[in-house]
Amino acid sequence: MQFLKKLLTWRRIIYFTIPILIISFLASNLASAAVTVSNIEFIGEATIPKGLAVQNTLVGGLSGITYDAQNNIYYAISDDRGNKAAARFYTLKIDLSQGSLKNDGVAIVGVSTLLNESGKKFAPGTSDTEGIAFTNKKTVFISSEGDSGELTNPFIKEFSLSNGKAIATLPIPNKFLPDKNGQSGIRNNLAFESLTITPDTNKLFTATENALIQDGPAAQPNISTPCRILQYNLLSKQLEKEFLYSTEPISPFFNFTGKFASGLPDLVALDNQGTFLTLERSFTGVGFAVLLFQVSLAGADDIHNIDSLLNVNQKIKPVQKKLLLDLRGLDVLLDNIEGLTLGPILPDGQRALILVSDNNFNAIQRTQILAFKLKIESPLIRLLRRLIPNFQR
Repeated sequence: MQFLKKLLTWRRIIYFTIPILIISFLASNLASAAVTVSNIEFIGEATIPKGLAVQNTLVGGLSGITYDAQNNIYYAISDDRGNKAAARFYTLKIDLSQGSLKNDGVAIVGVSTLLNESGKKFAPGTSDTEGIAFTNKKTVFISSEGDSGELTNPFIKEFSLSNGKAIATLPIPNKFLPDKNGQSGIRNNLAFESLTITPDTNKLFTATENALIQDGPAAQPNISTPCRILQYNLLSKQLEKEFLYSTEPISPFFNFTGKFASGLPDLVALDNQGTFLTLERSFTGVGFAVLLFQVSLAGADDIHNIDSLLNVNQKIKPVQKKLLLDLRGLDVLLDNIEGLTLGPILPDGQRALILVSDNNFNAIQRTQILAFKLKIESPLIRLLRRLIPNFQR
């Protein structure tokens, strides 16, 4: 009888413990698992009027965009090198309240001039501001490509939203800096055009638009280019890791102009586990090719200790890529799309995605805003789909 009581007690313990272990296992795995984009839908386009001036500055060159969810506004950086006005970013309102974007749904409501650490405007030619990322603490990080021809270094600086003044600078490794002999460093206008911060605000990422000189060739027709994604720790303000990202080879179409450009102009973090949306844009002679990818750093090799990819014998594992959308399939005349950001939650509960084009201050180009709806599935939703037939979120 005593033995039977002990056996029943152990059974209770086992029956009680097993569910706890299962729940703990699932919770720990779900917490570290990445999200995925299961669907993307185009929901509208708007064009900013040509020649529009705000506070005596010509609106144009919008190369990056970021979203301030608390105030439901956007900040868009201009890549004007000081030729039209001082380095600056614009504040925009984008109306997605009805779940779509209308042509009159974008308004520019302000402009902020960037100041250096001394409180002075950036001199013409000393910056090429391309990427912007909101921090949730009334600041934005902004990246500049620099100018390899003038030996002007790229930078990543944090600026106050209240006065536009630089308050912090992230270190850039020497291998990215322009070389007077042209043997290493960034290529002109192909450097840090992208910028994003993870949802937990702990990590900042940027990427070279094309390969460093010592890493391989720039993008060419039907030939990809090896870019580097850089991961910074915003708590320590230090670079932690780098990853290899290879762009897609693009075939020109009726390229009678002889011009070709292709690269990685922007990325946005979807979670804290290294999942991103990346934007690849190519000028193919006639029109633009624009591709959206979901990218994961999982399993990719850290290359921050490698100064030249051409001098490495072992095979480097790049980031994982999955094509989500080729925008050439949309019924839209694409312009020079260079920036993207996640927007608000739409009325149906899905997340908005906003893309913006750089018109290069060119009379035949447009400042174009494209809006999409993303269906982003968490690890829990994916698990429920596996366990429950016909589960609908």
